[in-house]
Amino acid sequence: MQIHVVKSKIHRVKVTGADLNYIGSITIDEDLMDAANIIEGEKVQIVNNNNGERLETYAIPGPRNSGEITLNGAAARKVAKDDILILITYAMMSVNEAKEFKPALVFPNENNLLK
Repeated sequence: MQIHVVKSKIHRVKVTGADLNYIGSITIDEDLMDAANIIEGEKVQIVNNNNGERLETYAIPGPRNSGEITLNGAAARKVAKDDILILITYAMMSVNEAKEFKPALVFPNENNLLK
């Protein structure tokens, strides 16, 4: 049997932009992506602490050490600049693997930078 488990989480990042006219996705500072073991194109669940919205899209890297967190395309309508988000990815694995697996948990500072 395979189950979904949390692979990584970036906890409490601030929205820096929302670009309705972009194709789609979420732009994430590449340093945060690396720290959370998120790869370009990976599915990301977005939880908006300000309004309760939950959505899924895919990650694209933003400039390193920029703190950028930009929702693109239709997802831009689900956030406002300065909203606080939690970004989560999941992986499929066996129950035995899941018992041993340790997710990457990232807690950036108030500027979305690694501490």
